[in-house]
Amino acid sequence: MGGHSTYQPKSAAEKWLHERLPIVELVKSSALDFPTPKNLNYWWTFGGILAVMLVVQIITGIVLVMHYTPHVDLAFNSVEHIMRDVNYGWLIRYMHANGASMFFIAVYIHIFRGMYYGSYKAPREVLWIIGVLIYLVMMATAFMGYVLPWGQMSFWGAKVITNLFSAIPFFGEPITTWLWGGYAVDNPTLNRFFSLHYLLPFVLAGLVGLHIWALHVPGNNNPTGVSVKSGQDTVPFHPYYTMKDSFAIVVFLILFGLFLFFAPNYLGHAINYEPANPLSTPAHIVPEWYYLPFYAILRAIPDKLGGVVAMFGSIAILFVLPWLDTSKVRSGNYRPLFKGFFWIFVAVCIGLGYLGSKPPEGWYVTFSRLLTFYYFAHFLVILPLLGLLETPKPLPSSISDDVLAKKKPALPQGQAVPAE
Repeated sequence: MGGHSTYQPKSAAEKWLHERLPIVELVKSSALDFPTPKNLNYWWTFGGILAVMLVVQIITGIVLVMHYTPHVDLAFNSVEHIMRDVNYGWLIRYMHANGASMFFIAVYIHIFRGMYYGSYKAPREVLWIIGVLIYLVMMATAFMGYVLPWGQMSFWGAKVITNLFSAIPFFGEPITTWLWGGYAVDNPTLNRFFSLHYLLPFVLAGLVGLHIWALHVPGNNNPTGVSVKSGQDTVPFHPYYTMKDSFAIVVFLILFGLFLFFAPNYLGHAINYEPANPLSTPAHIVPEWYYLPFYAILRAIPDKLGGVVAMFGSIAILFVLPWLDTSKVRSGNYRPLFKGFFWIFVAVCIGLGYLGSKPPEGWYVTFSRLLTFYYFAHFLVILPLLGLLETPKPLPSSISDDVLAKKKPALPQGQAVPAE
């Protein structure tokens, strides 16, 4: 599904560039004129929001690197120097820290939207897999970035998470030693994490470009899940969706601004304003909020290796989701049973996030195990069975028919529907 470009060079300079590098035509055909389903709702605007947040993170990160010192004796003070002495350093630092949280809020909505509307189904399997890769790189980048301030939670979070790799048979100890750069979390660890944290966002940008390319081959999915059948089902991306996305981006940036200016530390940990101390273990070590569901799964398994396998398996299972869902219907709007189980799954993920923030004791562990079991059952049992047992609602014949049906005015009570 490609866009047809109507671009014609107007000036001699444009013609000269077009003959050597047709970049203007590429932008016009792939972005401005790209045929997009006419029924996309605001859940589809989070792709654009994510692109904006990625740019914010890269720009603020580059500025922060100019003032940061990756050394265990200087890192914490260099962050305080940014906050206190660099012009608008506090703003840049808070934008970067809260921007990570906004990034994950948007990506979780983006993922759940894709799961509800079946955006992972044929012919979009590769698009979905690249999206999961982007999510993995995001998680690695954010984890390494959280270590850089070298506060108490940064240090102990790095120690706990990197030590998990030691549970892997045969290869675990060498991997842990390589990550640490020695036999303990120290200056070589900080240098490794700093180097990778600076590199991975550019890998992320490359994967996003690949993700957009993979999107342009089959085209957008839509709320009905029905494939585009004619030109009447689509509209050009510009100006219809550029304006819609711009409005959604402004609303999201307002939310970002509320955290940035009124609650900049709300999503962080106060203990991270204490310098790292290897001799003083915090009473309760927890990761950032966007890792909490996976942290709950890790702690729900009584065996260390089993917990590591379950935690990584909870992400790896997303790669094979297109083949676990056996239903031929994409959109959850036409799958009554799936819709109920989907919202239960969302509640389970939120519940795991809550339990991950609590101490691993008592009923917190019991409920973590129950929700972990349901998490995997959703993918391995419920989705395959729903495709076999569920009776979907009738699908519209086309996107245009669905749009027109929703626009028809309601008839007065008692009035008969006119014959077609």
